[in-house]
Amino acid sequence: MNLPSDPVMLMSVVNVALRDRFPSLERFCKANNISEDEIRTRLAAINYEYDEELNQFK
Repeated sequence: MNLPSDPVMLMSVVNVALRDRFPSLERFCKANNISEDEIRTRLAAINYEYDEELNQFK
């Protein structure tokens, strides 16, 4: 999957993937060959944090 560089679009793509296809951020990152730290850092820049219980960024 080609992930968007825009953080708002990235958040949307990641949350839809987490909702529809992946049971965890870890599985999403492994499937897309990207580090969790990179996703978390890019989304923290727009004040979003991963909620493990909800399996989404909010």
